Amino acid sequence: QVQLVESGGGLVQAGGSLRLSCAASGSIFSINSKGWYRQAAGKQRELVAGITSGGVTNYAESVKGRFTIARDNAKNTVTLQMNDLKPEDTAVYYCHADGREGGTLRYLEFWGQGTLVTVSS
Repeated sequence: QVQLVESGGGLVQAGGSLRLSCAASGSIFSINSKGWYRQAAGKQRELVAGITSGGVTNYAESVKGRFTIARDNAKNTVTLQMNDLKPEDTAVYYCHADGREGGTLRYLEFWGQGTLVTVSS
């Protein structure tokens, strides 16, 4: 079973920074794209940042210039550096990946359980 585990969430004041990390573990054959989604209270889940296996990134317009996504393919990790945080960034952040599970080679989507980011004003 492939699992994604997020870490790095917490409480921070507006203007502060946090770095989220997501580690994939389990029987992994390959991972294609990885990304971060977030879901604020009462809102739909939205894509925050994504990165392809080749390192091409994309960001939600609201976080461009403030957030940076990166991945270490050898370690199967992805990070989200969040700078100049704003109260509207408050949400549960979820790591996402898609790829093939080892053994069966099933192509699956993987989700972490989420980590809470709270930005106070």
